[in-house]
Amino acid sequence: MSDWFTVEKIDSDTFVISEEQHWEETHCYLLCGSQIAVLIDSGLGVENIKAVVDHLTQLPVRVVTTHCHWDHIGSHHCFNYIAVHPLEKEWLSGHFPLPLEVVKKNLTLSPCCFPASFHLEDYQIFQGIPQQLFCDHDIICLGNRQLQVIHTPGHSPGHCCFYEAKRGYLFSGDLIYKGCLDAFYPTTNPQQFYQSIEKVKHLNIKKILPAHHDLQIAPSIITNIYQAFKSLDDQHLLKQGSGLFDFDDFQIHI
Repeated sequence: MSDWFTVEKIDSDTFVISEEQHWEETHCYLLCGSQIAVLIDSGLGVENIKAVVDHLTQLPVRVVTTHCHWDHIGSHHCFNYIAVHPLEKEWLSGHFPLPLEVVKKNLTLSPCCFPASFHLEDYQIFQGIPQQLFCDHDIICLGNRQLQVIHTPGHSPGHCCFYEAKRGYLFSGDLIYKGCLDAFYPTTNPQQFYQSIEKVKHLNIKKILPAHHDLQIAPSIITNIYQAFKSLDDQHLLKQGSGLFDFDDFQIHI
């Protein structure tokens, strides 16, 4: 199994698969149920995450996508079943919002010891037809586990979090993490981002499982991020071009 990835157990049938050597510090999550397994996002595509998944489970695997940015769909091509929100379906069919050369520049933005099997000249943005489209409040059934889709636009039009109410898990994608929350480029929407934070604020969350950086996040960060967005909105700064704002555990770039 590749040493590019690190694997950590969240519980007996939930795993986080991380790319900690890269500046993005991307996290994907494997949830094993009684009938199927779900992989939330597939990472950068620098190394084949499917080999890691196959080592962890023999269940049929479905990939569900928090959003179709390049660092979350990098290994989608390794799987037979992927699901996305309808608002980003076209991004996988020739309408990705960034040119390949810009993606490559972002991928190599910071020095990194890429695996020997990786060749930048061969890197491609995933393009394909999803097998499933999901919408707000849809339920993804794994057999003995259920995930609720929560449409949380702002970082991207079709961004979704996944909520496992029974365990109190929120797989928060790029909506909530310790780092820079981005809502500054054309496909983002700062007001929708604010509304999405308010939407998840009311859930009974015991554990946040983010797509990037620090895995040790207290659920109270949701309220802190909400208050930060509210402060910016009260100052009429919640519009693109306002700048980069620093808070205790995170930044907001709009």
